[in-house]
Amino acid sequence: MSTTLAEPGLADTAFARLESEGRLLNPVLKAPTKKPGRFGFRGELALRFAAKLADEARPPELTCDQVIAVAQVGDPKLAFFAGYLLSFEHLKDVAETLGDTLSAGGKYFLFCNNIDLSKKYQVPLRGAMFYVLPIDEATVYNELLELLYLEKTELKKLDTAGKTDRVADAALKFDITFDTITYDEGLKLMGPVRNPNENRPV
Repeated sequence: MSTTLAEPGLADTAFARLESEGRLLNPVLKAPTKKPGRFGFRGELALRFAAKLADEARPPELTCDQVIAVAQVGDPKLAFFAGYLLSFEHLKDVAETLGDTLSAGGKYFLFCNNIDLSKKYQVPLRGAMFYVLPIDEATVYNELLELLYLEKTELKKLDTAGKTDRVADAALKFDITFDTITYDEGLKLMGPVRNPNENRPV
């Protein structure tokens, strides 16, 4: 069920198709930000849906979590997207899901659970370049602040939309380059998933 009427501006952004497909889940933010013409989303992106049984709504089989993204009204491409993946292999699912919203000039960051903590890569997919980075027991938001040299204390007084603007503005200027590898090379380099929930006693 589409909720675009509840979020003025969303229908004219790169989020429109993702919203109509029911992919923008558990939003902390899904609204215009402080910047004129900018729409922000923070939540989860559904990558793969489970088969429906009758009319039963089932949770997605695969998601990209801790998503922070912005899009401009009137622009069919996402300017900035960041999120967390349990495994590098799901990068392909993100690229395919975002599909026509990706652009060569966009800034796309994915923090992966099973990437060597000392490595950072750039991976071209679907005409876009993804920054693929390790995550060190932290959140995507905190990792981005560190990567983009943003002071957490300075952002504390801002609301969610304001924080999203500051992160997006810094991300759009990010121009550091890392080793470029192909998706297939990344599959060979990735390690086992360090899932903190896997070995917990039931």
